[in-house]
Amino acid sequence: MSNRPPATEVPPYYQNYVALVPEEDINAALAEQAKKTAALLRLIGDEKASFRYAPGKWSVKQVIGHFTDAERIFAYRALAIARGESKSLPGFDEKAYADAGDFDRRSIRDLADDYEAARRSTIALFRGLSDEAWKRHGIANDQPVHVRTLAYITLGHERHHLKVLRERYGVA
Repeated sequence: MSNRPPATEVPPYYQNYVALVPEEDINAALAEQAKKTAALLRLIGDEKASFRYAPGKWSVKQVIGHFTDAERIFAYRALAIARGESKSLPGFDEKAYADAGDFDRRSIRDLADDYEAARRSTIALFRGLSDEAWKRHGIANDQPVHVRTLAYITLGHERHHLKVLRERYGVA
């Protein structure tokens, strides 16, 4: 069974992320992405990890911290909605979270370990959902969203930031 969300279930802000995910088997895609991203993060040296491509832009470490934080938030939203939460879930200010995360003081290895732990948890969550839970919907950041859409957002959001790391930061 495909859990791919129809376009009508994808909030406008997230459509670009979901468009980056052609896979039908989202669980397999999340696992495959985890391997590739972890391997990439392990190749980044300390000097490159502190690089910013322009003044006022995030460092490589902050980008990694951001997509790891966002993954946890998307997974929490999926968990809450899958379990039947009917209250609106809050949004988050990505810039404030990145500043408060203090990612630049952490080693790149620590950030890579943190990413891997978050992804393992995300994979376990999505693999454990029933067919009914995948179809549930709720409100997050004042937008209607389905559990299955959150899985695709998680994968696409990371793909977006990995592309930025390659194109603007020279992370290969």
